[in-house]
Amino acid sequence: MDIHDTVRVRHPRDTVEYRLGTVTAVTYAPYSTYAERYQVRFPNGLRRTYPAADVVACTRDDDRAALVAAVTDASHRLRDACRIAHDHDDSLSAEITATLAFLLDTAGARLGVTLNPDASTTPATTESHADGARP
Repeated sequence: MDIHDTVRVRHPRDTVEYRLGTVTAVTYAPYSTYAERYQVRFPNGLRRTYPAADVVACTRDDDRAALVAAVTDASHRLRDACRIAHDHDDSLSAEITATLAFLLDTAGARLGVTLNPDASTTPATTESHADGARP
């Protein structure tokens, strides 16, 4: 990786580290081309320095794939919560179902994917857009 490359922190510790960052400085090992540390600037302007092993190169396409995976996981978890809540409290189950329906609609409209909370497979992409924009 080099300056201006986009990266993601491997194990985020707070909300800032979940964001895609930009490498602003590289510290090399003495007398070597081995990168020891990277300084990363996040979209909010915060800069942090990490050991090389703690960051991974990541593009906007990778970022979108991570978002789709997180939304898919959330839909499965909401499905399970809805099933549990059904025996516990009908009104709670209805509210969770509404949240799940909103998530499914948003995933389709904004990400261009069709989620099936009953399936454990990867969602189908209706249209592929690298920048996440819809036509």
